[in-house]
Amino acid sequence: DHGPVIIQAAVPVLDSDSEESLSARVLRQEHLISPQAVRWFAEDKLTLENGRVRLAAELADPAVLISPEIR
Repeated sequence: DHGPVIIQAAVPVLDSDSEESLSARVLRQEHLISPQAVRWFAEDKLTLENGRVRLAAELADPAVLISPEIR
């Protein structure tokens, strides 16, 4: 939680959210994206440039956004 961002997921905040429901939604997304970050690291697909993490060119797609389903 203290290093540069590798991957993020969008998590909607609903009017009906409690602290617990929002926290659970965030945690579900963290469980999806964390293994991907570890995989990229293990496959040497990440570089650090000027304090920012860069994904290998063959994997980079600026149009990609992980958008969770609202449940």
